[in-house]
Amino acid sequence: MRIGILVTHIRPEEKLLISAFQAQGIEPDIILDRDLNFDVNADATQLAPSGVAWHEYGVIVERCVSTSRGLYSQAILNALGIPTINMYSTAVVCADKLLTSLALARANVPQPGVRVAFTPESTMQALENTGYPAVLKPVTGSWGRLLAKVNDAESAESIIEHRQTLGDYNHHTYYVQEYVNKPGRDIRAFVVGEKTICAIYRTSPHWITNTARGGQASNCPVTPELDAICIQAARAVGGGVLALDVFEAPDGNFLINEINHTMEFRNSIAPTGVDIPAEVVRYALEQMRETA
Repeated sequence: MRIGILVTHIRPEEKLLISAFQAQGIEPDIILDRDLNFDVNADATQLAPSGVAWHEYGVIVERCVSTSRGLYSQAILNALGIPTINMYSTAVVCADKLLTSLALARANVPQPGVRVAFTPESTMQALENTGYPAVLKPVTGSWGRLLAKVNDAESAESIIEHRQTLGDYNHHTYYVQEYVNKPGRDIRAFVVGEKTICAIYRTSPHWITNTARGGQASNCPVTPELDAICIQAARAVGGGVLALDVFEAPDGNFLINEINHTMEFRNSIAPTGVDIPAEVVRYALEQMRETA
């Protein structure tokens, strides 16, 4: 069976994954998402851009920059019987903050308070219910983009007015999250299968601590408590290869903030000492053997 890596372009993470596969004696096929041309009425004998039939792949590792390309490709490939990492059922939940929050709530996983509204008037009420400060987020997106900490009603009205002028329906879905007073950092934990393999602290004087926004990475010990909530959260969204953003609440308890299904990990290998791409490859090979 062949292994494919579906990419938009080769980033540092994809180079590391390719090297990890090669270390196992496997040369993965690199499939560019811009070359995809699926016949949705055909079966898995149709050809992939690599020139081989899709059914020859034991697993496809999805690493698209574009969320929509990745999700639709996973949906089609899974419908054809081709396993992907992650599976569409997991990815579609993690790609949407509201669906993630619903999955966590159903599984009783601790998370910050969340309200959802659809009009300026109901959003102002949701903010009042949540209490200031609060956080307004787009339901889709990554790297800490378009997050807004709202300190009072006046600033909330300005942000909502701006969002209303944007045409995308995602901007008119108002995801209101309780502001958590973090200790100047949050945690990015990495779950592969049924194990939290490592975690980092992301420390920043700014309330947004993403490393993409300048947060500094350092090793975070994976305690039994951290492992337990991460595994519980990963199971809630369907499991796989996931990166979880975890808050340390003022009372000392952990809260799951978001879950990422196409994770970046290059800045986390050195601080943790864990060979993350090797763990992903190990999981991919396990999944291929189980579904063969």
